[in-house]
Amino acid sequence: MNYTYVGIDNHSKTHTAVVLNCFFEKIGVIRFDNNIAKFPAFLEAVTKLKLDGTTLMFGLEDVSLYGWILLTFLKNNHQQVKHTNPSLVFSERKTRNITRKSDAVDAECAARVLITNFGELPDAIPNDSIWTLRTLVVRRKQIIRGNMGIKSNLHSLLLNHYPNYRDFFGNIDCKSSLEFYSKYPSPNRLKGTTVEELAIFLWETGHFYGEEKAAEIISSIDDTTVQFQEYRDISVQSLIRQLKFNLDELVRLEVSIARAMENINTPLTSMAGIDTTSAAQLLSCIGDIKRFPTSGKLAQYAGVAPITFASGDVDKQYASRCGNRELNSLIYNLAIRVSTTSGCRRKVLNTFFHDYYNRKISEGKTKRQALKCVERRLIHVIWTMLTNNEEYINPPTYNLENSIGG
Repeated sequence: MNYTYVGIDNHSKTHTAVVLNCFFEKIGVIRFDNNIAKFPAFLEAVTKLKLDGTTLMFGLEDVSLYGWILLTFLKNNHQQVKHTNPSLVFSERKTRNITRKSDAVDAECAARVLITNFGELPDAIPNDSIWTLRTLVVRRKQIIRGNMGIKSNLHSLLLNHYPNYRDFFGNIDCKSSLEFYSKYPSPNRLKGTTVEELAIFLWETGHFYGEEKAAEIISSIDDTTVQFQEYRDISVQSLIRQLKFNLDELVRLEVSIARAMENINTPLTSMAGIDTTSAAQLLSCIGDIKRFPTSGKLAQYAGVAPITFASGDVDKQYASRCGNRELNSLIYNLAIRVSTTSGCRRKVLNTFFHDYYNRKISEGKTKRQALKCVERRLIHVIWTMLTNNEEYINPPTYNLENSIGG
């Protein structure tokens, strides 16, 4: 009863705010432009609607994209702001059996979530360094996803031009491969090219392949020329130009991420298996570690903590499919890196997690269950590192092949 609640639905051009009292009674609706010049007028209008003797409490559905500027403005003006998770807003709309959807409806649901979950919602705290880092990480992820589509399209075209093209190079996006298919998008372009000429070209492009690879390519190709082949070749060359640009852009972005990380004091990179880019991805998902009072809270947020279903004498636990799926994927990949071996010598990156993983398997757990145990332990380690700002002490690494042989 000490607050007047303001739920806000954020969008790129406009925001919609609905003001409720503690009894869920609507006091007013305000629609305003997503323009920092309009925010003072909005705050003044909300203040006029505020009930006497109460304090304004804002609930923003989005605090990282369209709502970031508004969040920063409100905090700079000493307002209290909480993050109303979109999933909670969606659940509120379904619970009330509202079939229609509008900005005002979503804003009202955000305000209702703010009231009913007041003690559980995290405070929205702007962090410019993390927000900036997040923009770089998201951009990198977008380019990687774009590359997947480009390579898929390139595979489908090359399969018709070179049916056995997978035998030519290890990866379609390596330098030699891109240069080769850019100059020779179809076998028709290879006519008249000798093994020596192709060998020189391959060596100049990658310094890896030579005359043996050139002879293999020329001896295995067939004439697959079809009508309008020149236009199909243009498609291949266009895809390669785009892929090359994206790969160069990824390098530039990773350099920018490394520079941005210099402004953030984090011990995450002290753990073997977490490089600068991985640390940036983790930080951009976790944000301010103070939001999580315990490692268990962070585990729930990452979707690593199990969900318990209990009824009577039955008590079962299931893997959670909730939480931040991007963070969940990062923890999963990190768990694989630190608990399994890599390379032809079967290098063990982290002996503690490797032994922990195998111990869980020896106890009767499946590989997936053992990996889930590693994920949960990793969450605790990451939470401790960030909370206490302590570096990780890596155990000595060894090659499993050599240790077995010895």
